Amino acid sequence: MVANAALRRAGPVVLLGLALLFGALSTGYAWIVARHLRDDARHTSRMLGLVFAGLNDPDPDAAAGALLALASQVRALGVPIAVTDTVGRVTAMDNSPLPPGADSAAVARWIAGLDEVNAPILQPGVGIIHYGAPPMAGRLTALAVIQGAILLSLVVIAAWAVRWWIAAARDRLWVAMARESAHQLGTPLMSLTGWIDYLREHPEGGVGTDELVRHLEADAERLERVARRFERIGRPARREAVGLGAVAERVVAYFRPRLPTLASPVQLTLYASGPGPDARGDPVLIEWALEAVVKNAIDALKGRGGRVDVRVEPAGARARISVQDDGPGIAPEVRARLFEPGVTTKAGGWGIGLALARRIVEDQHDGRLRHAGGSGGTTFVIELPLTRTSGGQPRISGEHASPFPRPPSPK
Repeated sequence: MVANAALRRAGPVVLLGLALLFGALSTGYAWIVARHLRDDARHTSRMLGLVFAGLNDPDPDAAAGALLALASQVRALGVPIAVTDTVGRVTAMDNSPLPPGADSAAVARWIAGLDEVNAPILQPGVGIIHYGAPPMAGRLTALAVIQGAILLSLVVIAAWAVRWWIAAARDRLWVAMARESAHQLGTPLMSLTGWIDYLREHPEGGVGTDELVRHLEADAERLERVARRFERIGRPARREAVGLGAVAERVVAYFRPRLPTLASPVQLTLYASGPGPDARGDPVLIEWALEAVVKNAIDALKGRGGRVDVRVEPAGARARISVQDDGPGIAPEVRARLFEPGVTTKAGGWGIGLALARRIVEDQHDGRLRHAGGSGGTTFVIELPLTRTSGGQPRISGEHASPFPRPPSPK
C-alpha cells in the first residue's frame, strides 16, 4: 500500500521528466540530422568538384590525381568498404574495424555484414565492391531507438496514469454513492425513530392515530422510493410517459417542509402549467435527478437564505425544467469540472448529486443537463425529449386545469 502511494506520487514527476527528455532528444535528433545533411551536401559538392577538375585539366595525370583525391574523400567519410576479385580475394579495404593482420575468416564475416547492409556492386575491371553505412547512420539509429524506448515508456506511464485516474474516480464514486445512500435513508429513518420515541413517551395520548399513520406511511413511502432508486442503478431505464410537472410537484413538496423558515429562510416556488409536459423515461430516475439539482440549489443558499424557482415548460420537441437560485453562483474554475464525481464547493459535500443527475438525464434518457448561470445566482436546465403521440406530434398534457402556478409571461 505504501509502495503504491509512493508510486502514485512519483508518477507525475516521472512522466514529466520523460516527456522533457523525449522533447530534448527529439530536438537533438533533428539538429543532428540537419547537420549531417549539411555535411553530406558539402562532401558531395567537394567530390563533384574534384571530378570536374580532373576532367577539365589538360594534364594527362590529372584524371588519376582526381580519382586518388576522390578516394581519399570517400575514406574520410568513414564508410567501411572492401573490394574483392572474382574469386573472393580482398584487393582493397578501408575504414575496417578489424585489426591489421586479421584472419581471413574474420574478414569474410565483416564483408558478409557489409552485404547485409547494402547489396554489393559488381564493377567490371575492378571487382565486387562491398560497402556499409557511414558512422553517422549508426548514431542516428541508436538515437532513434532511445527515442522509441522513451516514447514507449511515456505511453506505458500515461496508460497507467489513466487507469489510476479511472480507479480513483471509481473509488470516489463508490464513496460518494455510499454517503448518498446514507443521506437518502437517513431522513425517513430519523423521522421513524422520532415517532417511535414519541409513542414510548405517550403510549396513551398525544397525536391521533390517523395522523400518526399518515406520518409513518409517508416515511415508509420515502424509504421505498429510495430503495427503488438504488435498485435502478446498473439497469436499463424504463420507457414510459412521465409527467414532468407532477414529478416537479413531488420534489418541491418533499423539500418545502424541510426548508429553513426562521434564520436565513429559503423560499421554494414551482411554476408549471399542469402535470405535463410528458417525457419518455423512468419516473423514479427522473425524480432522483431533479431532486439532486434542487437540493444543490437549496444547499447554495445555506446560511444566507434566498429563493429557488423551479419552472417546467415545453421547448419545441423537448421539455425543459429549469432550477434557478439567487445564491452566490459558481466560481469559473469549478464550472469546467462541475459534473465530475467528487467535485463540490460545499463544506462536507461529496459531489455526487450533479454527476448522478447528468448520468440519468444524458446517458439514460438522451436528454441534456447544463449549467446556465449568469452574473447572479445559478441556473441548471434539464431538457428531455417529449413523448410523441400516434400522429408524431409532441404531447403536452395538462394545458388548462392546473393545481400549479403558471410560468410568468415573458417581458
